[in-house]
Amino acid sequence: MSITLSRRQWLSSFAAAAAAPVLSPARAASPLPLFDAHVHYSHDAVIAVPPAQAVAILRQAGLRGVLVSSSDDDGTQKLLAEAPDLIVPELRPYRTRADTSGWVRDDGIVRYLEQRLARHRYVGIGEFHLYGADAELPVPKRMVALARERGLLLHAHSDADAVNRLFVQWPDARVLWAHSGFEAPQAVRDMLRRHPRLWSDLAFRGDHASGGKVDPAWREAFTEFPQRFMAGTDTFTPERWHYIVPHAEFTRAWLADLPLPIAEHLAWRNAEALLRAPERST
Repeated sequence: MSITLSRRQWLSSFAAAAAAPVLSPARAASPLPLFDAHVHYSHDAVIAVPPAQAVAILRQAGLRGVLVSSSDDDGTQKLLAEAPDLIVPELRPYRTRADTSGWVRDDGIVRYLEQRLARHRYVGIGEFHLYGADAELPVPKRMVALARERGLLLHAHSDADAVNRLFVQWPDARVLWAHSGFEAPQAVRDMLRRHPRLWSDLAFRGDHASGGKVDPAWREAFTEFPQRFMAGTDTFTPERWHYIVPHAEFTRAWLADLPLPIAEHLAWRNAEALLRAPERST
């Protein structure tokens, strides 16, 4: 599935969900807590949505936790300083957005990662864009080694090939697969079966639900792996910050179509367990 198609599907599903009830009557009295596992707060977002305003948006959305990365890392640190109870920081290997396409061959990225890791604490490295055999290049391999040395999560915007190669390099890695690789639900299930330490975020996907109803193929995936999926918004541009609150409502709408135990796992329990376990905070 292409990223362009996924964005179009997301917008269609979002519009349909806006007309649907946000929560089923049984859950209306207590909105489901959410943990957003895919938020960026890059340099232009800091200007457009200052930290205090950004945190107000996150709290308005009813989020109990937010996994944040940014290009450069200063945005993450500013948001963390504003709301340490809410923000869970990860280190993106990008100094600017221009690094997205060329970082895998830029030795300066290794120095940047080493410097930031020496100064601050993170739960992971990512979100990074990495495809196919590029995972074998020296810069990505050193990034994986740095994560391994510190026990950090890898948050990979990657195809299945690159994810497989990451696990070859580090069989005990914990990998959060951004957007579930934009793969079809059956392909995602196949990858989750193959890799017990792989989790999938659903950021910027619209094919899993429409009009407050969960797609049958995705329902099967969530039922088989209730502890391996989590929600996310993906604020890849500053204006996406204004989608956080309505996206939380959209997410609660389709989660209400699932049995409550599964909905709670996808909404917050999985992210909480993966990203906030005390032994992983070093």
